[in-house]
Amino acid sequence: MRRISATKRLPVGTVLAGMLLAACTQAPDMSGIAHERNRSVQRYDVSQAIASNGDVLVVGTQNGVALVSHDQGKNWERIVLGQTSLVDIAVCKDKRFVAIDHYHKVWSADAQGRNWQSVPLAQPHTPLAVTCSPQGDWWVAGTNAVIAASSDAGKTWRTTDFGEDTQITAIQFVDDRHAFALGEFGLLLTSADGGASWRKGPALPGEFYPYAALFRNDREGWVSGIAGQVLHTVDGGASWKKQVNATQVSLNRLFMHDGVPHAVGNAGVVARLVGDTWRAVPYPDPVPVFLGGGASLADQKAIVIGGPGGLLRALASANQE
Repeated sequence: MRRISATKRLPVGTVLAGMLLAACTQAPDMSGIAHERNRSVQRYDVSQAIASNGDVLVVGTQNGVALVSHDQGKNWERIVLGQTSLVDIAVCKDKRFVAIDHYHKVWSADAQGRNWQSVPLAQPHTPLAVTCSPQGDWWVAGTNAVIAASSDAGKTWRTTDFGEDTQITAIQFVDDRHAFALGEFGLLLTSADGGASWRKGPALPGEFYPYAALFRNDREGWVSGIAGQVLHTVDGGASWKKQVNATQVSLNRLFMHDGVPHAVGNAGVVARLVGDTWRAVPYPDPVPVFLGGGASLADQKAIVIGGPGGLLRALASANQE
């Protein structure tokens, strides 16, 4: 005798009820996910560096994306670069952007923050800081105390190897001739001939590990480090004096805003130098997270800050005391 399947043995009323229930059950609402995917700045974006050429803002992220704004941070364009982690960005004299990628590459974009291209970087093995000289050369510093320079947009490189197991974490040109590079164990390197040669200066006290450095000129500069330390020099690095950091957090980026040194740091802190003391700049709805990037919008009297979780904000600064 032929067996009847379990489905066929169900009462007709039960089958109809199941059909009606299925018809009345709504499909899951996926609109929130779709909306998030369509946003230019997404929740998983981690901003690590921000640069402005006066007209365009570029943000480098940890997750393979460059964020670009042409209206001072009101709206953002999302440019996917692939497997990249942009750890530092600089602006060159022609307003083009140059950025270093943790994955052994140097990226560049035009003055509109578009048309991104990459070139391989052999040395330093891990790039940590990038800048442009006034002549337009690219300069990259990083691990093993190596500084690399290119005058042809990364087609060829010339390197200076100091032969030390030391990370260079900051590099800056202040004019056509003078440049500074700083690294762990208090390493200070200076150039007085536009980077043609570098010499080692006196070490910063306490084997200082610099997170960021900012020089106003070839004499005065600041460097921030572990546990909120900030040092100040007025003699080109020959000597350093500790400054008070009233925020009591590490300052991760230093930059000029309206002629005054500013910084972004841990715990969502934005700071500025008042006299000889670094003080927190109050702003609405602060988020206590690591801030990895900060840049001045001088024409707008504002500062752009960036961090994890898609945090990217422009903060008004016109009324600071």
